Amino acid sequence: MPGGDAREAAKTVTGTFEGPESGMPYLPELPARGPGADMIGRTAGMLVELYARVEPSGWRLGDRPGRDTKRARSWLGEDLDALEEFTQGYEGPLKVQAVGPWTLAAALELRNGEAALSDPGACRDLAASLAEGLRLHLAEVRRRVPGAQVALQLDEPSLTAVLRGQVRTASGYRTHRAVDRQIVEATLRDVVGVHDGGPVVVHSCAPDVPFALLRRAGATAISFDFSLLTERDDEVIGEAVESGTRLLAGVVPGTDGRLSDPAGSVMGVRTLWRRLGLHPGLLADAVAVTPSCGLAGASPEYARQALAHCVRAARSLADNPE
Repeated sequence: MPGGDAREAAKTVTGTFEGPESGMPYLPELPARGPGADMIGRTAGMLVELYARVEPSGWRLGDRPGRDTKRARSWLGEDLDALEEFTQGYEGPLKVQAVGPWTLAAALELRNGEAALSDPGACRDLAASLAEGLRLHLAEVRRRVPGAQVALQLDEPSLTAVLRGQVRTASGYRTHRAVDRQIVEATLRDVVGVHDGGPVVVHSCAPDVPFALLRRAGATAISFDFSLLTERDDEVIGEAVESGTRLLAGVVPGTDGRLSDPAGSVMGVRTLWRRLGLHPGLLADAVAVTPSCGLAGASPEYARQALAHCVRAARSLADNPE
């Protein structure tokens, strides 16, 4: 979300929705506050027995918690306080999010300045630390909002680059070797498993989302930028839907612009459904409507409009799936 006011953001994301049937409140992230509020720094602050600090090149793992870790944890606490305030008595779905293990490994640097992705042992340690941190985070959210049915979102925008060997080294002249798909899948399955059977969304706003791999890793829903789909994705999307995986279709632009009518925003979803030959009656249960990616680059007014627009577009989809 844009801005730096935790209470205002929490008020917006809980007030846009009128109930479980019309939307899912979530714990906002406010990266405009600076390092530690950005998605990498925020998740680095959740790690257990691993710590990171800001260097000119980005976030780097270190030996002890410094001011950057403390700042990240402080802002997360502030955001949880605000969410708790505006969800008193709330019962229904609630989403929290963190960076997934492979995007984190591509972004966090080791002491030598290279990405953790370059060291298989570091990747394992990072995933284990993240899993334990997420367990604690989920428990804290349940304590603060006891009526919530918590959904965990793992943000993995770098996942396709990790699988294809497209993550650049510190020098920028080479790329790190592609990680074996079975290792990627197994690591994701371990992290997904921390939610103990609860719903887990994996989000990527990059092209060529690996739908089949994410489904095998245990993701109950996949979130993506709908505009980046091509017809070659049809088969894996159809298989995902038929296996019960939900789709979070990012059809509403994440930055300021003119919003079309709600029915127009989901026209492409209806077209995809017809092309796949899926039953229209499945549509409302299988697809949720979201912004294409985060709203941090939008104006506060547009962010509010975009969330409300998603709710109206989802209702349009449910009322007229064909």
